[in-house]
Amino acid sequence: MKYQEQAVLKRQMILKQLSFYPDLKDIQVHPLLEPLRKIHYRTTARLAIAGKHSEPYIGIFRRSSHDVFDLVDCAIHHPLVNKVIETVRRGITKLKVPIYNPRSKMGLLRFLVVRVSESEQTAMVVFVTSERSYNAIHHLGKFVREQLPEVTVVAQNVNSSEGNVIMGPTDYFLTTRHHLTERIGDISLMISPRSFFQVNREGAAIIYEKVREWAGLTGRETVLDLYCGIGGIALTLARGAAKVIGVEVVEAAVADAVKNASLNRIGNCTFEAGDTAELLEELADNKENVDVAVLNPPRKGCDEQALRRIVSLAPGKLIYVSCSPESLARDLAFLAGLGYCCSEIQPVDMFPQTMHVENIALLEKSKLSQSFK
Repeated sequence: MKYQEQAVLKRQMILKQLSFYPDLKDIQVHPLLEPLRKIHYRTTARLAIAGKHSEPYIGIFRRSSHDVFDLVDCAIHHPLVNKVIETVRRGITKLKVPIYNPRSKMGLLRFLVVRVSESEQTAMVVFVTSERSYNAIHHLGKFVREQLPEVTVVAQNVNSSEGNVIMGPTDYFLTTRHHLTERIGDISLMISPRSFFQVNREGAAIIYEKVREWAGLTGRETVLDLYCGIGGIALTLARGAAKVIGVEVVEAAVADAVKNASLNRIGNCTFEAGDTAELLEELADNKENVDVAVLNPPRKGCDEQALRRIVSLAPGKLIYVSCSPESLARDLAFLAGLGYCCSEIQPVDMFPQTMHVENIALLEKSKLSQSFK
């Protein structure tokens, strides 16, 4: 499909979801914001490993199957990601590294995670294994680094659980360096093996800048960033705000966010780890005044309890970043019932050549709801 046809289709996807809710019929949906690169943009790959060491398969699971589709020179992967995959493939064969078999539960290598920093032009390689077998992974990591000097971080992640969950809770580093650093706009972000970070650096920069534009900060506001991850949006907004509070359920992400605030010498940003709804209740109990709230939930969207508690804080603006048109429309309709009306949505093409689209929605308290306050 030609790219411009993709762009039209992606805008139509959000329009279709909005059409299911009468309260959302007047929202302005802008044309898609496009990244310059339509291929080779994806800087993160999480891939399954299958087969035998003599003929390894590194790729993605076929739909409704445990069979792995072998990826060779993927068109959306960053070129360095593709180079790492092929080098790991050669290393497995050369060093006869045993590959995990989920049926027999024998073998070692289960998954491969590759991350690339475009600003550094460096890569991180994480070998996910069934157990802590040091020698085989040490030699494989050494082989990859010898072949690709761009690889500056190598780690082993141990995942002994059954199923297709990729990473376990523990990382063991084979290099003195434990993270990559990526530059997005005017901030730098440290990325560790299990950090959640957007896979398209250019697309992330577009989103951060649009959120900053719509926030319209003057330096006096308190900003709440929910589902803040490693702090990208929070830190982007911090220099224009009086205070930013980031909330995130994943403790490792909060630890990264704190480090990123220090890296950028930003002192007006705090981060809290815990359940979103519970932390919002604490903010309400403390009578925290919130001027702007940013929501960037996972694909499933927000639960109703969290949305009610956000509304109870009465921010002047809500900015909702979503990777799912379906859950976005559902949550916008719910918020409309609580007095927050969405005026416009900006789709952003984070994932060219796929059916996925990111959306940013701007909501404000309706005049009617303000009159009853």
